[in-house]
Amino acid sequence: MTAPLSKAFVLFGATGDLAKRMIWPSLYHMDRDGLLPDDCRLYGAAREKTDSEGLRQIVRTAVETFVGKEFLEEAALQRFALRINFVRVDATKAEDFKALAEALGEHAERALYYFATAPALYGAACQGLASAGLAARAGGVMLEKPIGKDLASSIRINDAVAAIFEERRIFRVDHYLGKEAVQNLLALRFANTIFEPLWNNRSIEHVQITIAETVGVEGRWSYYNTSGALRDMVQNHLLQLLCLVAMEPPAAFDAESVRNEKIKVLRSLRPISGGFVLQRTVAGQYRAGVSQGVSVGGYAEDGEGESDTETFVAIRADIDNWRWAGVPFFLRTGKRMTDRRTEIVVRFRPVPHNIFGHGAGATQNVLRIQLQPQETVELEIIAKEPGLSGARLRPVRLDLSLTRAFQGRRRIAYERLILDALKGDTTLFLRRDEIEAAWAWVDEISSGWAKAGERPKPYPSGSWGPSAAIALIERAGFSWAE
Repeated sequence: MTAPLSKAFVLFGATGDLAKRMIWPSLYHMDRDGLLPDDCRLYGAAREKTDSEGLRQIVRTAVETFVGKEFLEEAALQRFALRINFVRVDATKAEDFKALAEALGEHAERALYYFATAPALYGAACQGLASAGLAARAGGVMLEKPIGKDLASSIRINDAVAAIFEERRIFRVDHYLGKEAVQNLLALRFANTIFEPLWNNRSIEHVQITIAETVGVEGRWSYYNTSGALRDMVQNHLLQLLCLVAMEPPAAFDAESVRNEKIKVLRSLRPISGGFVLQRTVAGQYRAGVSQGVSVGGYAEDGEGESDTETFVAIRADIDNWRWAGVPFFLRTGKRMTDRRTEIVVRFRPVPHNIFGHGAGATQNVLRIQLQPQETVELEIIAKEPGLSGARLRPVRLDLSLTRAFQGRRRIAYERLILDALKGDTTLFLRRDEIEAAWAWVDEISSGWAKAGERPKPYPSGSWGPSAAIALIERAGFSWAE
């Protein structure tokens, strides 16, 4: 039986950038579409000196800025505003949580608390909820990733949260898992019989996963400079996509079954340490160049001066299990790249014997799953070119555009995640052991760089990263799909 939706949603960091860009617009869409109970109240908690009317104006401005104009309706905006209340809360002050408890009143029962704050505050905020008698009555807490900066800090934060909340009430957010295209990856794999028999090392040659951004660090330099691409993107999104590509079929599409299979992948990742770090990883940092037709500065000019923080990472990962033994997975992410793109490229092995001769052309199938900017699935099949000059082969793409196939608004990923958390469904959220297994693997790479004195290799803005990334994949006999 589905649990009733929580009747209160409390957003810590209610006036921050994430709240304005993603969370308030998501809640507006949910309200407009009738997905929130009529009596569900929305509470914004922050340290700012404002009041409920001030927060409502902040939210209205955010919604008008980040929601498409075709979805803005004055009646919906006014109805949405009536749900919103402000409570001034400093997460480090226990007395502020007493005021929050008074504001919530009976709505504290099964309330959902979203921490859009620095992860260092998660423990204090959970302790504050407990001291005010709110934790025991809560439906759960939503935690933004990355949780910590390494395995040790992640364990400390998770321990602090776990001291107050059971695992089943902790919703660790990776917004990529809320994207329709990512969930369609599961449907592609496990609802189509044509792929599963081929989804193994006998048929697949290698896999590439790319998350490329054309923007620089924007206004996040001070945060990014303590994190870098390895911690910010690889430990988060890239490893989650890797898990979804490589996992075994779960027994059911439920929280424990799905997450049990993902953790098996993370535990099967071959450690990258010692001399292998420089052979199987590349770190880079963007310099001045031309991005999207505009001259732009380098990472140092975008922030506070010279730094050894990487803005690009390429990795060869190997999964040591029966399904994937011998199949390399190439992971790549970077800022100020040529294109904005998130895609998974699965390259199948050539036919075992080419009856047409080696001069006839390609004999490899390629599956491309693009998650952004467009949601598409393309399968390259080999066909004969028309003509009388013999068998000339070339790939032809079968193209499924999810945007064309399914009409309607493409939902913000946070809508799905918030709705699932309100229901108490943890399927699309990360379990603690997943987080810590990912950190353990990433920490070895970071430690290897430090021991080797490896500094990020420069690459011009508007490129596909340093040349060493090309050499990384070419050593295996392949090339990046660009």
